[in-house]
Amino acid sequence: MTPARLNRVIAWSLLVFLVAPALIAIPVSLTNKTYLSLPWDGISLQYYREVFSSPEWVSSFFQSTVIGLTSAALATIVGTLAAVGLWRLSSRWGEVVRGLLLLPLVIPPIIAAMAFYRLYVPLGLIDSYTGLILAHSVLAAPLVLITVGASLAGFDRRLEQASRNLGASAAQTLWRVILPSIRPGVISGAVFAFIASWDEIVVTLFLSKFTVYTLPRRMWNGIRENTDPAVAAAAVILLGVTFAAFLIWGIAQRRARRAQGTT
Repeated sequence: MTPARLNRVIAWSLLVFLVAPALIAIPVSLTNKTYLSLPWDGISLQYYREVFSSPEWVSSFFQSTVIGLTSAALATIVGTLAAVGLWRLSSRWGEVVRGLLLLPLVIPPIIAAMAFYRLYVPLGLIDSYTGLILAHSVLAAPLVLITVGASLAGFDRRLEQASRNLGASAAQTLWRVILPSIRPGVISGAVFAFIASWDEIVVTLFLSKFTVYTLPRRMWNGIRENTDPAVAAAAVILLGVTFAAFLIWGIAQRRARRAQGTT
């Protein structure tokens, strides 16, 4: 076995080892019992029907989707602009600023949740869509900064210089030259930002009470208060959306590589 193939086998083995425990939710969601159990006595889709027919579950899906998409859009805009600004700065102070912007990835979620709570109380943003969207955007923006920064590392600065020499403004250069060249990094950052918001639970528990009820929070309450198998069905749907987001990212990456190969 060649070293490349061996590395591929090891990588896939580690991936299966990490993902396999989460897949137990799939058979559990198909049980016909009223409690969490494997479907030894038969397979049933009753809990999927319950999730899609329950106003509470449907509302949570809708809220998580709206908050995730809005947070991803804000994080993508902020993270992309920050990455381009730091790329142009290229100095020691720029690295200091980059480190500060990446702090949300380093700070434990419980500390970030407490900080947001302390900030939001006097502002009246507790249990509001605005507060949760802003919080998720702050947490997701560093992911966009990393992916876009990686794309900018391979960007030819001469293209920007040529654009400016031909009379294009800074905004036109950014929109027509830089962004099309780093589109895969921007798309990747947006996907990761959406996943970060879609799966986030710690900050949501601190900042939401009755009005905002995202899917992870409803699942948390379902596990804490009872053992309803509908939680397993919701978990499978959550995994499915996450997998779909990664699939979109993979397709975008493949198309980008093909585009680079044809140029």
